[in-house]
Amino acid sequence: MILVSNAGSSSLKLAVFDQDLTERLSGSVTEIGENGELRCGEQRQPVQARDHSQALDLLLDAFSKAGHPLDSFAAAAHRVVHGGAVLTAPARLDDKTIRSIRACIPLAPLHNPANLDVIEAVAARALHLPQCASFDTAFHATNPDVATRYAIPQVQHDAGIRRYGFHGLSYAGMVAHFGDALPDRLLALHLGNGASLCAIHHGESVATSMGYSPVSGLTMGTRAGEIDAAAVLRLATEHGISETDLLLNKRSGLTALGGDNNMKALLDRTDTDAAFAVNHFCYWAARHAGSAIVAMGGVDAVAFTGGIGENAPAIRDRIMDHLSFLGAIPVHVVPAEEEKQIARDALALLHR
Repeated sequence: MILVSNAGSSSLKLAVFDQDLTERLSGSVTEIGENGELRCGEQRQPVQARDHSQALDLLLDAFSKAGHPLDSFAAAAHRVVHGGAVLTAPARLDDKTIRSIRACIPLAPLHNPANLDVIEAVAARALHLPQCASFDTAFHATNPDVATRYAIPQVQHDAGIRRYGFHGLSYAGMVAHFGDALPDRLLALHLGNGASLCAIHHGESVATSMGYSPVSGLTMGTRAGEIDAAAVLRLATEHGISETDLLLNKRSGLTALGGDNNMKALLDRTDTDAAFAVNHFCYWAARHAGSAIVAMGGVDAVAFTGGIGENAPAIRDRIMDHLSFLGAIPVHVVPAEEEKQIARDALALLHR
């Protein structure tokens, strides 16, 4: 059995996978540091976890009661949001790898520390348990330099300011899902509260819409997506950096346009603001899709994943209507299985 952890800045999800990549159990703790909720199987209960370490203890206790104690696992595998330009493939965790993850904290200041907290908490509870990490940026390491380089001076590029891309575990899982039937040129869209797309050519990412951070690219639930740098500078001058950060990450996107980041709620409404928010989301997804198609030199199929991509056929249809000039293109709906991909990576590492 493989124990998989997916830590957010204020949440923790654990899942158990067997050798056949079947999920046997999952659980989560939300709102770490505040009044949260523990979910494990059918269990729901309010909890207060002061940090990720305490959230881990709550989940491990629930998992043990469900027949999956910590000493029953062959390995623990973790999602790490940012691997930078160095950690470009799944890795066994050792001191060197952990130092590299720590060095990427400036690139993901909210998430990499949480990922490290869980890694260290597992090590404290099971010293000899092998641990692995899968990086959300790694799938895009195959992007050519012309796709990742901003047109800025070399010293700033060398300091790490470049395009990285995210949702890589989702896209890697999509490639595994298709297997031998993977189209040569696949336009992949991960649409949820966070949204991105990826040009997958012969199984490799050659372009993606997110860049230095997950803020750029498509219109999202609360993120602005693409916005001119001069506009950001003006906002920072007028409101300060912290307030601008909140504005672009938490108060923009569908929330700013339609007053709600819930796509289902927006689709159910009939007012003009909701209609405009939905149209904006679909229009800019298609605009960025055109860029990705250029990067692949064409397109053979389109695949949607993520909460919106999987569950909102109206959104899929609207985006495809924008792309109808390309002719008939096969459209696939693929389940987002990031935890399963992390378990798959860990098993591959253990079997080497």
